Amino acid sequence: MKLSTALLLSAGAFASSVSAFSPAATQTTTRSLQKNNNAISSSFTTATALHQFAPAMGGLIDVTDEYAQRDVYAMEEWATQYGLQKDPGVELYTADGSDYQLITQSGASAGQTLLYVPSDIVLNSAAIEQEFGASLQGAENVVVGIDQGTQARLPLFRLMVKILSEYEKGTESPFYPWLNSLPRQYYNGVSMTNACFACLPPYAGWMASSERQNYSNFVAAIRQGGYLPLGQDTINDGRVLKWAYNVALTRFHEVWTPQRAKLIAPMVDMINHGSEANCEITVDPQGNFNVAAIYDIPPGAPLTISLGDPTNPTPIFAQYGFLPNDCATIFCKAMHLDPQIQELGYDF
Repeated sequence: MKLSTALLLSAGAFASSVSAFSPAATQTTTRSLQKNNNAISSSFTTATALHQFAPAMGGLIDVTDEYAQRDVYAMEEWATQYGLQKDPGVELYTADGSDYQLITQSGASAGQTLLYVPSDIVLNSAAIEQEFGASLQGAENVVVGIDQGTQARLPLFRLMVKILSEYEKGTESPFYPWLNSLPRQYYNGVSMTNACFACLPPYAGWMASSERQNYSNFVAAIRQGGYLPLGQDTINDGRVLKWAYNVALTRFHEVWTPQRAKLIAPMVDMINHGSEANCEITVDPQGNFNVAAIYDIPPGAPLTISLGDPTNPTPIFAQYGFLPNDCATIFCKAMHLDPQIQELGYDF
């Protein structure tokens, strides 16, 4: 599918300066989305041109069909209409029709901006907190009441709730094209069984089971108290809940200023992991995303970012469900020696 280039900057202007990628440079052909602290407002209910990207059959996304076609090109066109800008050489690529990534066909120079995503279509946990208000606060109190350790993971909980809220709107959700482009199947700790944990090395099993326990705590909070404005069909469907959690868990980017928040930027979330990442993500104070090359990238190379410490791939495995094939490290820890390790002032 060829996209309209009306919204894209020329190659020369694109490469010349990061400042060329700015809200002022973005011209859209439809009315702007209403904003709520750099996120799409929940009051946005009127029909917009983005619904041309929703399939005629309508309805909810079938998250149980792991072989469902991911409509990534409709997502790309939708995002472009609302301000996504990318280097003309950057393209979506798949080798198997199910796993997609971004590559640069023309190569890139160090410091060159490759992708810009405006805050209008970014999911922002800080904005979600304000959007849902007291109802979300009530559910978060339940989460923390179950396990005090979940306090640090509340931004992830907010993303999960927002994804569920948009999911149950079906094609009426402004985010439908993005949701319909996502994988249905995940292979991380949340998706594993007790038998899986028992087969893993101790450290990997512990991390993977801890992730699933956190998911279980989130589900318990969603189902208790009736705080959240979610339908019972959504709340009671464990497959949908697990899918929403995994989408939030595997696609967020975390920022610490002006406040700690987890954000998901459509298209940026298509960039894969590399032990030696060639791209850097930055988020400006308004919540706009920029992706720039760290060093010269040859033509045909995938764009990559770091999803974790390459010397310790186990957390990557527990969160994302894969082990980096370019990382040569051991996949175990001496957890049975934990008391002695702590006595020496270390941990695993």
